[in-house]
Order: sequence, then structure tokens, then C-alpha cells
Amino acid sequence: MSMGLEVSHLNKNFGGIKVARDISFDLKPGDRKALIGPNGAGKTTFANLITGTLKPNSGSIRLDGVDIVKLKESKRVKAGVAKTFQITTLFKRMSVRENIRLPILERDGKSHGWFGRAERFVAVEDEIDELLGQFNLLDFAEMPVQDLAYGQQRLVEMALTLALKPRILILDEPSAGVPSSDSHIIIDAIERLPKDLSVLIIEHDMKLVFKVASRIVVLVNGAILTEGTPEEISQNQQVRDLYLGARHEH
Repeated sequence: MSMGLEVSHLNKNFGGIKVARDISFDLKPGDRKALIGPNGAGKTTFANLITGTLKPNSGSIRLDGVDIVKLKESKRVKAGVAKTFQITTLFKRMSVRENIRLPILERDGKSHGWFGRAERFVAVEDEIDELLGQFNLLDFAEMPVQDLAYGQQRLVEMALTLALKPRILILDEPSAGVPSSDSHIIIDAIERLPKDLSVLIIEHDMKLVFKVASRIVVLVNGAILTEGTPEEISQNQQVRDLYLGARHEH
């Protein structure tokens, strides 16, 4: 049985437009892969096919050998597939701690009637502290999310997604909206993710991609153009012409 995520011959059409063309792709435990490509290449569509937001016209998506293509999005989250969102979906007026508590309680089936009693769940609070520590957020635990810098809000979102205990984590544009001077915060956070977690990073920031990814997949017009190590991708003339151009000097 193949462990991890295995996508085979995935196709998706919107009317007569093909947005995913015979995509085959794998993500094994501990992998750090990046998905890059020009705007309109189909990166978000591909992520939405994996999470179940979209249904493919054909092809299979297997998690640890089990086909999950018919599972709804919520069931895929429970199976271990989670994705952060390009636009943060946090409760901005609630504290960092309260935001992270919600998915943990939901995951453990304790979300009903928790108001006023949540502090009794000692194990939950310990888990929150562990996640806050992992993302250097302990000092901000009681602050409303809206008072944090945008880069720190992205860290809260990452911590919130990790609270779901995923085995496959899709980071959708983790550095979007984060000033380049703060991009190291996101890079550090990705490097501190659990070693056995499979991570797919969809990102435009080439500095981040080449720093954290061990392999890079290039998507063009809904199809995989090539996959390779950062070194191989940086030296691939076709990739440079199509996408990297002068933006990445190796």
C-alpha cells in the first residue's frame, strides 16, 4: 500500500475549458513540495480538487491507498487533508487562543456547549500552548487577531490548520500579503512543521519556494510541465522562459 497522497490522471473541465489535464502527482510522508506556475495555470483548481472543494471529471485521489475522490470536503479534513486559505479566515475580534481552541474542540467533538466551560479542558489548553509555542505566538495568545501584524495572522492560520491534525497540509500562498521583510517568519514556520507531515506549498514567492521545498512541480495550462529539485528547476530553460524569467537569479 502506498502511503501518503497519490493523484492519478486527474482531469477537470469547466464547460469546454480544461483546467486540469491528466495530472499525476504524489506527496509522501515528510515531503516538502512546492507547486508553481504562471497565473491561470490551475494551481488553486488543483488544490481544490485535492481538498474536495471541486470534483474531478475523471481520475483518482488516494490517501494511504484509499480512494477519497468521492469524499466531501469535511470528510477529507477528517481523513487528514487540510488547507490554509489565501485570504485569512480567522475570527478577527477573538483572541489568538480562542481561534485555535475552536478547531481543536470541533475535532474532538466538544464544540457543543463549551462556552464558559472550555477552560476545563486542560488537555485542550495544553495543546493550544504547544501550537502557540511552535509558531512563536505565546506572547500574543490573549490578543485579538486583528491587532496582530499580517505575517503573524498567517502564523495563527497555520497553527489553526495544524490543530486539525492533518497528514497532508496544503499551504495556499502562505506569504501573500506579508511584507518581504517579514517573509523569514513564514519560512521559519514552515521549517518547524512536523517532519512526518506532507506539505504542498502553492506560492509565487520564489525565495520562499527555493528555501523550503525539496522538490518543485511546475504547472502550466492545467498540466504538469516538469518536476524536479530546486537546482534542476532553476536550471531548466523552459521553466525560466515560461515563469521564472529574471525574477530568480540562481
